[in-house]
Amino acid sequence: MSTIVWPRFGKRGNPKDGDKASPEHGSEKSIDQISPAEDVSPGGLSFFEDTAGGLGRHLGVVSCTLLIVGRIIGTGIFSTPSSILSGVGSVGASLMLWVLGFVLSFCGLFIWLELGTMYPRSGGEKVYLEAIYQKPKFLATVVFAANAILLGFSASGCISRSPHCCSSILVSAGKVADVWSERGIAIGVISFVTILHGFTPRTGVLFMNVLTIFKIVILAFVVITGWVVLSGNTNIADPRVNFRDAFAGSSHSSNDYATATFKVLFAYAGWSNVNYVLNNVRDPIRTLKIAGPLGLGICATLYLLANIAYFSAASKAEIEASGVTVAALFFRNVFGSTAERALSVFVALRYNVATSTFAACRVNQELAKEGIPLPFGNKFWASNWPTGKTPLPGLIVHLIPSIVVILGPPMDVAYPFILDVSEYPQQIINFFIVVGLFWLRWKKPHLKRPFKVWWPLAVFYLAAAVFLLITPFLRPANGVGDTPPLPYYLYCLVGIGVMVFGVLYWAGWRILLPKVFGYELVPRKQALDDGTFVTLCRTYSAIRRTGSSLLSFGALLPFSIQVEGDI
Repeated sequence: MSTIVWPRFGKRGNPKDGDKASPEHGSEKSIDQISPAEDVSPGGLSFFEDTAGGLGRHLGVVSCTLLIVGRIIGTGIFSTPSSILSGVGSVGASLMLWVLGFVLSFCGLFIWLELGTMYPRSGGEKVYLEAIYQKPKFLATVVFAANAILLGFSASGCISRSPHCCSSILVSAGKVADVWSERGIAIGVISFVTILHGFTPRTGVLFMNVLTIFKIVILAFVVITGWVVLSGNTNIADPRVNFRDAFAGSSHSSNDYATATFKVLFAYAGWSNVNYVLNNVRDPIRTLKIAGPLGLGICATLYLLANIAYFSAASKAEIEASGVTVAALFFRNVFGSTAERALSVFVALRYNVATSTFAACRVNQELAKEGIPLPFGNKFWASNWPTGKTPLPGLIVHLIPSIVVILGPPMDVAYPFILDVSEYPQQIINFFIVVGLFWLRWKKPHLKRPFKVWWPLAVFYLAAAVFLLITPFLRPANGVGDTPPLPYYLYCLVGIGVMVFGVLYWAGWRILLPKVFGYELVPRKQALDDGTFVTLCRTYSAIRRTGSSLLSFGALLPFSIQVEGDI
C-alpha cells in the first residue's frame, strides 16, 4: 500500500513552522492561548489549519452579542404566541412555557459554553459531536451534515416564515398579498442576503448589526406600549381580562405541551449562533462567555414582556384567531388599522435571515473541510471563492433548500410543520451532546475547561430533551395536532428519517462502496489558494499487484472525489 506524504503548506496565507499568524488571521491572543483542549477533526486538520483562511478574527463582543440577539429575535416572538396559546389553551400556561423556554435556553447555553470554550472552532454541534463520538470515524460528521444541509440548518424554519413577513410589506403598501408575490419577495430577500454576505462580508456584518438594533427598538416599542395599555390609558376596554383566571382552559395533553415547547424553543433558537463562527471571533473564549449570556438575557427579557403586552391588548379568542400575525393584531387594537399598515413594514424587518445565513454558511464550509463527499468535490464547497474572504459556496448550499421550501409546500400547512420538523432532530442532537458532556467529564477529566456548567443544569436540560423526544408521539387532545391534514407525529418521523439517511450515506461512503469496489479512503490535507485547509479523501486500490497498475473505482462513485491508482 502506498504511503501518503503530507504536502508542504507553502501557499499564500499559510505561515511556516515557527512563524506567528499574520494580523489577518490573528487576534490580540496567540494561537497557543486560544488552542482547544484537543484536536478532534476527523479529517486530521489541526487547530491552526481549521481556523486559517477568510477574514480572520474580526468579530468582537458587541458584534457577537448582536449576532445572537439578531438570530433570536425573528418571527417567533411576533407570530408564534398565537399558535402556542391555541396549543396549550390558556394564557397562564402559555406564559409558563415562555418562562420554561427561557430556563431551558440558558441551561443549553451554559452547556454550549463549556464545550465552546473547550473547542473554540467554528461549527458548533458539529465540533462537539466529533469530539465526543470519534468512532466510527466520520459518522457523527455525516449525520450532522444530513441535518444541516437537508433541513437547511436553522434556516429551513427561518425561510419558511418569510412569506408571512412579505405579507406585512404588501399590506403596508395597500396591496393584496397573494401566494406568488409573497414567495417572490422571500426569494429576493434570500438572494440579496446571499450576495451581500458572499461578496461584501464586512458590509454584511454592518447590515446585521444595524438591523438587529432596529429589531430591539421595535420590540422595546411593543413592550412600552404594553405597559401603557395595562395602565388603562388607551382605548382597550379591559387590558387585564386575560390575567384573571389565567389558567382557565389549559390543555391536559402532554403532546400539546411538547409541540408548543418546540415552538417556544424555536423562538429562542440562536443563543448558540456565535459557536458556529468562532474562527472569526477575536479572543473567542472570553467573547463567548460574555456575548452568550448577555445576548440571551436581552432576548428573554424582551420576549416575556412582549407576551404580556400582546395579552393586554387582545382577548384570548382574538389572539387564537389571529393565525401567525399576533403583532399585527396588537398594533390594530392599540393604534387602529391605519397605524397597523404603517407599522407592518417595520414588523417585516424582523427577518433574521441575515444572521442565520451568516452562521449556517460557515457550518457548511466546516463540513466540506472534513472531506465529506459532495457534488463537484469538497474543495469548492470548503473554499472562500471568489473573494477569498467569505464562503460563498457555503451560502449557496444554504440557499438551495431555502428556495425549495419557499416554492414547494403551501405555507398554511408548511409553516407550523417546518417549525416542528426543524426542532425535532435538533433535540436528538442536543440529547447526544449532553450525554457526551458527562462522558467527557468521566473519561477525560484532565482536559482544559475554561467554563464549567453546573451539572444539575445539564441534568435538567437532558431530562427536557428526553421529554421532548418522547411526548410528540403521544396522541394530542384534539387528535390531529397543529398540522392537519398531516399526521401529528409526521414531523418526528421526518426528522428521524433525515438522520437515518445520514447513517446510510456514511455506511455507503465508508463501508459499502469501498468493499464492493475494492479500495480504501486515505485522507490528504491540502491548502487552497485562499489560505483555507481542506481534507481530501482519496481512493486507493486495496490490492497491490507487482508490475501492474490498478485503476481506482472512484470515477464510478456518485460524487466527485480525486482519484489515484496504486502501482
